Amino acid sequence: MTEVSDREPPRRRVPGPARPVRPGGRRQPGPGARPARRPGPPRPSAPRTIRLGSPRPRLRMIGLALTLVLAAFVVRLLQVQAVDAGTYSAKAEQNRYVVHTLPAERGGISDRNGVALATTVDSYDITADPTMFTREQLKVDDGPEQAAALLAPILGEEQEDLVERLRPENKELRYVRLAQRQTPQVWNQIKDLKSALTTKAETDTSVVNALAGVFADPSSKRVYPGGDLAAAVLGWVGADGKGGGGLERQLDKKLAGEDGKIRYAQSGGRQVPTAGSTETPAVPGSDVELTIDRDIQWAAQDAISEQVEKSKADGGYVIVQDTATGEILAMANSPGFDPGDLAHADPAALGNAALQDAFEPGSTAKVMSMAAVLEENAATPGTHITVPNRLKRGDRLFKDDVDHPTWYLTLNGVLAKSSNIGTIMATGELGRTQPEANKVLHSYLRKFGLGGYSGLGFPGETKGILAPPGEWSTSQQYTIPFGQGVSINALQAASVYSTIANGGVRVEPTLVRGTKDADGRFTPAPEPEKSRVISEKTAKTLSQMLESVVDDEEGTGTKARIPGYRVAGKTGTANRVDPATGQYKGYTSSFAGFAPSDKPRVTVYCAIQNATAGSYFGGQICGPIYKQVMEFALKTLQVPPTGAAPARLPVTFKP
Repeated sequence: MTEVSDREPPRRRVPGPARPVRPGGRRQPGPGARPARRPGPPRPSAPRTIRLGSPRPRLRMIGLALTLVLAAFVVRLLQVQAVDAGTYSAKAEQNRYVVHTLPAERGGISDRNGVALATTVDSYDITADPTMFTREQLKVDDGPEQAAALLAPILGEEQEDLVERLRPENKELRYVRLAQRQTPQVWNQIKDLKSALTTKAETDTSVVNALAGVFADPSSKRVYPGGDLAAAVLGWVGADGKGGGGLERQLDKKLAGEDGKIRYAQSGGRQVPTAGSTETPAVPGSDVELTIDRDIQWAAQDAISEQVEKSKADGGYVIVQDTATGEILAMANSPGFDPGDLAHADPAALGNAALQDAFEPGSTAKVMSMAAVLEENAATPGTHITVPNRLKRGDRLFKDDVDHPTWYLTLNGVLAKSSNIGTIMATGELGRTQPEANKVLHSYLRKFGLGGYSGLGFPGETKGILAPPGEWSTSQQYTIPFGQGVSINALQAASVYSTIANGGVRVEPTLVRGTKDADGRFTPAPEPEKSRVISEKTAKTLSQMLESVVDDEEGTGTKARIPGYRVAGKTGTANRVDPATGQYKGYTSSFAGFAPSDKPRVTVYCAIQNATAGSYFGGQICGPIYKQVMEFALKTLQVPPTGAAPARLPVTFKP
């Protein structure tokens, strides 16, 4: 069965008559057709369009980069101006500003009469700025060499050393010192040469001023007007401006003062006047006045130097002391040195041997044994002592310096003839046993100052050697009474005799009378300590006994006589310990005493070490020195003779 559709069947298009075709293949329009559009001119072909990406990502990246860069600058700026501002400011100040020390003027040293012994004069430290010798500054490669060639003969320096300092490894170094403490004449010579080069360079372009970078800092120089006079006491000042020995070292703090400082802006090695400066003034050191008398010091030094040379000795010393005040009027050493010319000094002579040498005093120490015997009432000056040629004590046989028959001496005669045996016998009476006698003698030796420092506080001073009595060997028990087996220095020996001359009161020796500050105010030195060692009666008796050593023909010190004056003294000739080997070799020759003996004013002590030509006995080579120096000192101090007759105590007795 066939199904019928309700939809209208599609119309079928009936083809019309065929359109004529135009030549060229185009059909002719039929009837009722729209007129054909005339062809216009040919249209140009449209250009191809390029589409750009979005600019926003690029802008974001550029903005981010700029932000990071600006942030880095901001952080760095904050670090420089806020966090590390002080550090960078300090560096800038350091590069722009320079600080120089203003040396304080060192105080002078004078004798008791105000005569200069050490003083300070103006000088200059010659300096340079190494950056001003470079090619960039001088336009030449050999600037340091040219400058060194000009400066070396003026400064007395090696040319190679100057070149090395002018061309340092540190290229930023702006300051070097070429020479210290040059005289104003040296700096004037450099200035004149520098000015001449500047003038010549203005007219001749081939000339360079090789000294443009050389400058000078004001300084000071230590000078010693007396040359080697009292050099061992004064000491010296080192290249660093500090005391290197003697009183220059001991009193360095007082003498040096306080350095100041100046701070100023600089450019090209020159001060900028308009930039301002700050200055802390230097405080000058104090002047020091000594107890030394320049004239007496000269006499003592001349006398000991002459005798040391004549005796071909290792050395010697002389001490001159005021008996009442303890003031040291002279302390002379031979050989000596010039503290202003240390380059030519013997290093072994740079100390103060009078205080630093420890030696066995010999018979000059017998006066202490006699003081103990008299003070303890063990004997009197007239006590009879029979002195044999030899005396056996312990395991030894003792003798005097000369062989002799049995001597019949008083205690006074034992001292006058300097008998070792007589001294042993006398000191044996100080106790019921020898150990007890040793203790008594030791106590007196200590009271006289042996085994302790003098009180001067001098650098390098020795206190000598005095063992406790319990440690004395068998031989020391008998040698110490006559000055062997115990060691002292020259000042200790002089102080013993000053104590007797001062009525038995020991006054600590002094070298400084006082100081004067920058304002001219004088401050006296503290009073020295005093202590009674023996009674005034014992001291007076000892003075009379010591007169017999010089005045009596039996005495050993006749060469120390001074016409018109009563002289008390004692000779000494001791075996000497060679410091190089520690063994006995040669002798220590000495003489000690004071005058006028009945009204003492001056003590003189002389010692010569290891005389190898002529006599080595103390009375023979030191007695004349004592006389020469004492005579000069008495005249200088205007001490008149007393005119009183000597006591003339008996020396011998008839059995």
